Amino acid sequence: MNDQPQQPSEGWAPRDPDSASDTPGKASKTAPDTARDTGPDKAPTASAASGGSGGPGGSGETQEVPVASDGTPDDPGDPADAQDGTTKTKKAKKTKRPKRTGWKRLIPTWRMVLGTFVGVILLIVGVFALGYYLVQIPSANATAIKQSNVYLYADGSQLARDGEVNRENVDLSQISKDAQHAVLAAEDRDFYTESAVDPKAMLRAGWNTATGKGKQSGSTITQQYVKNYYLAQEQTVTRKVKEFFISIKLDREKSKDDILEGYLNTSYFGRNAYGIQAAAQAYYGVDAKSLTAGQGAYLAALLNAPSEYDVVAHPENKPAALARWNYVLDGMVKKKWISESDRAGVKFPAPKETVVAAGMSGQRGYIVKAVNDYLADNKILSEDALNAGGYRITTTLQKPKQDAFVKAVDDQVMDELDKKDRKVDNYVRAGGASIDPKTGKVLAMYGGIDYTKQYYNNATRRDYQVGSIFKPFVFTSAVQNDSVTQDGRTITPNTVYDGTNKRPVQGWDGGTYAPENEDQVSYGQIPVRTATDKSVNSVYAQMAVDVGSAKVEKTAVALGVPADTPDLNASPSIALGTATASVLDMTEAYATLANHGRHGTYTMIEKVTKDGSEDVKLPDEKTEQAVSRESADTTTSILQSVVEGGTGTAAKAAGRPVAGKTGTAEDDKAAWFAGYTPNLATVVAVMGQDPDTGAHKSLYGALGQARINGGGYPAQIWAQYTKAALKGVAVKDFDLKLQDGADEQELPPPDSDEDATTGTDGGTTGDGGTTTGGEETPATEGQDNGGTTGDGGTTDTGGTTTGGGGTTTDGGTTGTGGTTTGGGGTTTDGGTTGTGGPTNGGGTTDGGTTTEGTDGSTGTTFGDFP
Repeated sequence: MNDQPQQPSEGWAPRDPDSASDTPGKASKTAPDTARDTGPDKAPTASAASGGSGGPGGSGETQEVPVASDGTPDDPGDPADAQDGTTKTKKAKKTKRPKRTGWKRLIPTWRMVLGTFVGVILLIVGVFALGYYLVQIPSANATAIKQSNVYLYADGSQLARDGEVNRENVDLSQISKDAQHAVLAAEDRDFYTESAVDPKAMLRAGWNTATGKGKQSGSTITQQYVKNYYLAQEQTVTRKVKEFFISIKLDREKSKDDILEGYLNTSYFGRNAYGIQAAAQAYYGVDAKSLTAGQGAYLAALLNAPSEYDVVAHPENKPAALARWNYVLDGMVKKKWISESDRAGVKFPAPKETVVAAGMSGQRGYIVKAVNDYLADNKILSEDALNAGGYRITTTLQKPKQDAFVKAVDDQVMDELDKKDRKVDNYVRAGGASIDPKTGKVLAMYGGIDYTKQYYNNATRRDYQVGSIFKPFVFTSAVQNDSVTQDGRTITPNTVYDGTNKRPVQGWDGGTYAPENEDQVSYGQIPVRTATDKSVNSVYAQMAVDVGSAKVEKTAVALGVPADTPDLNASPSIALGTATASVLDMTEAYATLANHGRHGTYTMIEKVTKDGSEDVKLPDEKTEQAVSRESADTTTSILQSVVEGGTGTAAKAAGRPVAGKTGTAEDDKAAWFAGYTPNLATVVAVMGQDPDTGAHKSLYGALGQARINGGGYPAQIWAQYTKAALKGVAVKDFDLKLQDGADEQELPPPDSDEDATTGTDGGTTGDGGTTTGGEETPATEGQDNGGTTGDGGTTDTGGTTTGGGGTTTDGGTTGTGGTTTGGGGTTTDGGTTGTGGPTNGGGTTDGGTTTEGTDGSTGTTFGDFP
């Protein structure tokens, strides 16, 4: 054993390899170790009792635990202490780091920095995960999905736009590529390759804004779309946080094309235009699919400052707008969306001076209301669907014809009103509609002077009596049903009826009915054609009974008059037009007559799409033979006579073959003209209404005229419109197939003199022999000398001149109205002389010689009817 003490500074010395036990797996202690540990200058390192036995040296010994030089116990299990399978005592432990004092305590250690960084990262990840989980993609906000409905003329030009929000959504495919690229160049050039959010752009925008380089959002197109479509526009932290998370989610759920489409449909471009389709119309009057690179670049520039960059509203800002426009085009070149040469050729496209009106003024409101009613009534679109908007509705109306109708009404009526000096002129209203007989398409409509001033659509309202324009339906029904008179004669254009004023109808079991003729005129025996020319109430009331009132009603409905028309009742009065059908209803019915009896329900709609692409199904077009061709065509033939020589002669100014009928409502509250050519059916009405109370008013004295009748202003409007509407269209004659016997003449019944009364000085006239021409007879028409009877001869069955006064030589002069004065000549069965239009035919009957009238036509006497 080595007796030399170990120096304290030496610590633990390396174990001598030679002192190791020769026995594998065992270790031996050296004497110096023991002496050192138990020396007088040292405290024992450690001792342990082992159940009364010592360590390996024997029982009762105290086992020494190795200690390091600093006094701490060594770890016997330290692998460093083991060598060649033997256990060694541990080397001295590292020196304990001294505590930091002073300013060094303020500097974080690298462990603190790392821990803080990791903690922040974990916090951010946690917050992100929580936000992503909690923030859901909401439903679109109400403003974003609210659209207007767009109404177009048949040629695709815009007619009107309804709704408070001027927006029309379209598919991305309906937006020109140039316009798409322009918006990308202006707002987000890397849209298709970047993520939903761009932190660098957000930081850059914040820096630029803070340093005064201009306010920038730093938002991607996805973020802007989220703001427009899902959120509000307020600048709050909450909104920005929601925008951030929704954008990320949306980018995972929708394609880039879908997001770009949504963005283009929701962005605001100024001029109350939301979405690029509305903007294209507002600034350039074109659809988005037609936008050029220059136009698209200007619209894209507007996104940055919609109000400021409108060079029409703010010409002083044009330099700034041009700078932004050039920036957009340069970006398109940079992204290779257009070539340098194409870019050089792009000129600044000045926007329109005027904005497309979105209101309902003028005719727009009337048309939109009529179209919407049509869609709802035919169950094409519900009112709720229309209110939601987004529909593009192409109507059948043709703009040139629409403009021509407005001009005709203005020229003939509205410009002639004197509302200051004539109070009644304030009551004047007008309505009109025009239909293509072959297709049933409404080509034009006049609803009133202005929808914002006169709300009611005069073309569709059903509260004015249609008057005598209903009478042709009675005759059509007579031919359709092979009807006969009370005495068994087939009803044809030449069937003779008693036209006596207030003549009680025969064969009616519903009580006495004796209608008045216009102005209390009596016509005596008169053929149907002439009774139609003069619109004789007594004749047509009797005809309605002969046909059967129920059959007349059925025929009218088949022609196009709605079955639920107010006051459309099966009674003799049906013939006088007591029903209150609308102008449009009557136009449809007359169009059926023009189409040889084939009826197709009118339509105002050519096409309807949803969001610019999805077609809405329209009802199948159905036509049917409502009445026989003979019925319709024979009616047309007698309506031609009304225009040629009856109450509708003003319609001849159209310069075409015309069939038509005049009508006047009770107390002159409405005057009508319904007529057609082979290719256009039109009805016009002039109505009286108090602008304050809405009450119907008589039009006596309106426009400075004693009476307002159908042969006056309505026929004049009709003629001017029709002439303009058919300008350039070849003149076409009616191709008619008449009923059997329509050309055969008929003598009056032999007992037609039983109601005769004695005239002045022995002259006998038929009941009410004095006439003033019947309903609405133009004062300038007729003959001055309709026929001469020599030497007071007796006219047994003739003597009736339709179209002028006749002179009876030496037997008294029959003036206007056929009153016999002085002489003793006897006129049997109708010394009736009308003052209406010219008559055709002529001839001598029993000594009564007829001569030509002043207009070159020949007087007509019974026995030789036209």
